[in-house]
Amino acid sequence: MDITIIIPAYNRVWSLPRAIESCKSIAGLNIQVIVVDDGSNDGTWDLLLGTCDIEIFRQQNWGKPWAVNMAFSHAQGKYVKFLDSDDWLIPGAIGRQFELAERENADLVVSGYQIYADDRLTKTQDWTNCDDFIAQNLGECDSSHYSAFLFRKDFIQDIPHRTSFAAADFASRDDRCFMLEAALKEPRIAIYNAPALCHVHHSKGRLQFQKSMASVCTNYQHVLIYKNILRQLAETGRLTERRKNAAINVLWPLCHWIAKTNIKEASELLGFIRTLNPAFKIPDSGAVGMMYRAIGFVPVEKLLRLRRLVKYG
Repeated sequence: MDITIIIPAYNRVWSLPRAIESCKSIAGLNIQVIVVDDGSNDGTWDLLLGTCDIEIFRQQNWGKPWAVNMAFSHAQGKYVKFLDSDDWLIPGAIGRQFELAERENADLVVSGYQIYADDRLTKTQDWTNCDDFIAQNLGECDSSHYSAFLFRKDFIQDIPHRTSFAAADFASRDDRCFMLEAALKEPRIAIYNAPALCHVHHSKGRLQFQKSMASVCTNYQHVLIYKNILRQLAETGRLTERRKNAAINVLWPLCHWIAKTNIKEASELLGFIRTLNPAFKIPDSGAVGMMYRAIGFVPVEKLLRLRRLVKYG
């Protein structure tokens, strides 16, 4: 088996056929397509039962990480690709990624991707060349989308899609955690200099961009993941100043978002940022940036919270 493509599905019956078809129309390769229905109630399972040349499994609302891990346990391909059920593969790309992986003995073939607003192409995100793959994934520059990549199965054998760590559910940040763990292993990388994935940004919110309580949990997950990854880098002597600053690019916006619901937690995160870079200065511009620098983080966040209460109730 050359490639296994794993598709977790939940209530996406309208987009799933396109995703599956993009996996099956690959000439010259032996492809295994595994789809896991995570308790859909929109007819997804009936659709899968009537679809040929795929392997299907079903679970009851345990979330994407459990679905992907289940599918991975059945994967037979030398290489693995992960695909959301509302995205699809660009014709011919995965075949060329396979050729690159074989020719360059790569653990990971990276590429860019295309972004769609529902069915309208809005942007082509090319792969950003970077000489530090760990810094890139920490946040130094764009790191593309992991569904655009092709992974050597034995390289990621010990990297699950994580669902829990320190009492926090990682279900909405599992792919970010996965890529950071993959980067820590310093893979041999081949670059496919063309888009390999069509990724949909919906007009309605996705799991990663939940509001209210779900948003709080998601932000907390993100912080825990980064602290864990940075700790591992420090323990192995690989936490360079460049990588610290790359992480701060992500941690500072999280700090501001967390302050909307818990100023104490946000202040503690700001303290952690300053342990990474004691010279850190809040980078915000405009009036808010001036206020941060004039009166400090906590007073400004209290004022911003008061303004939100007055404006939105």
